Amino acid sequence: MATAVSAPKITAAPDGVPSALFNVCFVLLVINLTIFPAAYFSHAWIYDEHGLGVPTDFVNVWAAGRMVLEGHPALAYDWDLEKQVELALLKQDFIGYFAWHYPPPFLFVASFLAQFPYAAAFIGWASFSFLPYLLMMRAIVGRTFGFMLAAAFPLVINNALVGQNGFLTAALIGGTLFLLPTRPILSGICLGLLTYKPQYGLLFPLVLIATAEWTVFFSAAVTAVAIAFVSWLAFGAASWQAFFHWMPMFSQAFLSEGKATWWKLQSVLSLVRYCGGSEWLAWSCQWIVSAAVAVVLVLMWRSRHVRYSLKASSLAIGTMLITPYLFMYDMMVLAIPVAFLVRLGLASGFRRYELPGLACSLALLFCFTFWGLPTGLGATLIVGALILRRAGPWWRREQAALAAVPASA
Repeated sequence: MATAVSAPKITAAPDGVPSALFNVCFVLLVINLTIFPAAYFSHAWIYDEHGLGVPTDFVNVWAAGRMVLEGHPALAYDWDLEKQVELALLKQDFIGYFAWHYPPPFLFVASFLAQFPYAAAFIGWASFSFLPYLLMMRAIVGRTFGFMLAAAFPLVINNALVGQNGFLTAALIGGTLFLLPTRPILSGICLGLLTYKPQYGLLFPLVLIATAEWTVFFSAAVTAVAIAFVSWLAFGAASWQAFFHWMPMFSQAFLSEGKATWWKLQSVLSLVRYCGGSEWLAWSCQWIVSAAVAVVLVLMWRSRHVRYSLKASSLAIGTMLITPYLFMYDMMVLAIPVAFLVRLGLASGFRRYELPGLACSLALLFCFTFWGLPTGLGATLIVGALILRRAGPWWRREQAALAAVPASA
């Protein structure tokens, strides 16, 4: 039977964190703290040297919100019309589209932000969406080191520089998993709010049904229906019709034609396409991996021999592996399983391969951040492998437990 091997007992930083882990996180924290003012004052963030808006993802949020405030929420889904609003805001042209493709409930966030000047809305969104992510990472790790780990995560740069919603997504997934054992209603509310990113809602219902977590399931369902209904009242049925009308075209552009370039997506499908594989081969690989992940997760979550932290981290990894649409900024979700692994390591000791494994994952994240290589999937797989290795052969323990139960007469 394999036993956990703790890291060498060398000097430890505060909170009992291994010095190597603390030092790496401290360096990454300093980098993250300095890069944003440096980017802003060098005119590489929000506005360029001519005072023109830098074309980036957040412009579609502000433009969609402006269209809501002007009384045309359904038109936010029209790529050409929204681009006209974006051009008026940035005062310069750009190639392609920053299209709005979120479900209508997220228009509440967009319309709120559009009430403020663009720069204030941009910085405010990046800052305030960071707070729940920061608090959730602290809660999962269980020590103040969680704050440093959250702020040091390398994808903070990717998310905040383009004004994306990775902080919010990570916070909601982390909240769903962290609160599930003790606060199932709040956990379900977090999951219901996550429907603003429908691609992350595929595995959660399956796992909740398989484990009979009905309070979480129905709490999430009620929350999702409630915010959808409120958005229907606020923005009209036309907004939902526009959302469903434009979604196939968005899917065609990004998942079939690769309009965003394949290296920016970090899924199985995108990696196959990046390597020159056909669309049929890419979708076949994606479905095979998705099916395998779903089976493994159901078995893990139904097992009585797997610790909850490992179940939670495996589900977070699974949500990333089964979706073909996983952009760079969505890799913020990887911070959640990393936080659960760090929690286990601080409580019972890191196994000798875990910190080197996390370092390899970190290196792969830097590869796609700075060199445009689609290595994010590799980082996800490494963290997933660490989780499975720590869980051990739980299926053998299940079989042994069943064999020990005498057959009924």
